[in-house]
Amino acid sequence: MKISIGCDHSALDLKNVLIKYLEQKGHEIVDRGTYTYDSCDYTDFGLAVAKDIESKTVDCGIVICFTGIGMSIIANKVKGVRCALCTNTELAKMTRLHNNSNMLALGASVVSEELAMEIVDTFLDTEFSNEERHIRRIDLIEK
Repeated sequence: MKISIGCDHSALDLKNVLIKYLEQKGHEIVDRGTYTYDSCDYTDFGLAVAKDIESKTVDCGIVICFTGIGMSIIANKVKGVRCALCTNTELAKMTRLHNNSNMLALGASVVSEELAMEIVDTFLDTEFSNEERHIRRIDLIEK
């Protein structure tokens, strides 16, 4: 799977851990930054990942900031992006099953590295339910 990933300075360590973890699992990673601990605007990196989703050059995206809130907000401004902030595996499962989310937001201050890996695994391994009611609701979101 081809995955775009981006973070701000507060989440650089978690992003690097996840990149290594995902590459070891055989995924192709597009790293949209940031690459340093210098203070930066999360919006630049969240938007870059969301644009990868919009252009369909990747299968899904992961964005990480201090809480995950800002990243999820900026990502959802881009047409076709359904980004969910998940703090546990149940949320990751449900957002894929019901919302067919194509982006995951994480908060580096909210989840441990181990939990982040579990959330990412659940997000990537869960297929959309394809139930009519969920398709209808996604269509309404897209409108």
